[in-house]
Amino acid sequence: MDTYNATPVAQPTESTMTVGEWMLTTFLMMIPCVGLIMMFIWAFGDTKNTKPTKSNYAKAMLIWYAISIVISIICSSAIAGIAATIASQM
Repeated sequence: MDTYNATPVAQPTESTMTVGEWMLTTFLMMIPCVGLIMMFIWAFGDTKNTKPTKSNYAKAMLIWYAISIVISIICSSAIAGIAATIASQM
């Protein structure tokens, strides 16, 4: 006999971010130095004033930034190596 265990689904206790909050977040991220600083503040700063969705988004963006920096260094090194090889053959 199958028994069905009906457990209630927990409702989120946090309020979702409004469109205006996302607009402000996106605007602040577009400002070069301010955007990077705000990412660190939202990701690792005061969790009482930062909504968890914004904190998780900032952490994910910082991880993508780190990945893109590593890929850029690898590509730059490869291009510099190719350029050095071509220059030494001339």
